[in-house]
Amino acid sequence: MKHLAAALRIALCCVIMIFCGGTVSSFAAEEAAVPISIEANRMVSQENKNSVVFIGKVDARQGNLIIHSDEMTVYYTEQKDEQTTGTDSRFTNQVDRLICINNVKISEGDWLGTGDRMDYFAKDRKVVLSGNAKAWQGQNMVSGKTIVYYLDEKRSVVEPGTDAKGRVRAVIHPESKKK
Repeated sequence: MKHLAAALRIALCCVIMIFCGGTVSSFAAEEAAVPISIEANRMVSQENKNSVVFIGKVDARQGNLIIHSDEMTVYYTEQKDEQTTGTDSRFTNQVDRLICINNVKISEGDWLGTGDRMDYFAKDRKVVLSGNAKAWQGQNMVSGKTIVYYLDEKRSVVEPGTDAKGRVRAVIHPESKKK
């Protein structure tokens, strides 16, 4: 039961890290206080692999941040808490990476990203959507083989496919004049 609780905390922390970012602002602090809900058909804790897998119709939510996929794996590292000593030693779990596969959809407000796979790298604060990757901001859309989004820099790179027709595609709708 202790390991199940730790596994759930890790999974919930990963969602916070993805969506709240690394900077501490009043908005991020408020968003971090919002409960996180993860639902799936099944959960498997793999302590020997430092991971937790959510399988089947995964639905992770925090406020208006939503991740859907067929499977979500959270990888973590275990580190000793430097504040404790002796018999009171405690360990904390840090999210290392998050991998979502099949039917991936990630959204926040009017931003939506989709792909066959999503990798999140906590150290670099980078999200990689791959396999028929697409992202929308309102009506504007960009697509390619992969979309790399750097959370802290608010910057993205879209790579084309490797076939002869491999190209990046963007559809941009100019703002209409308000009357």
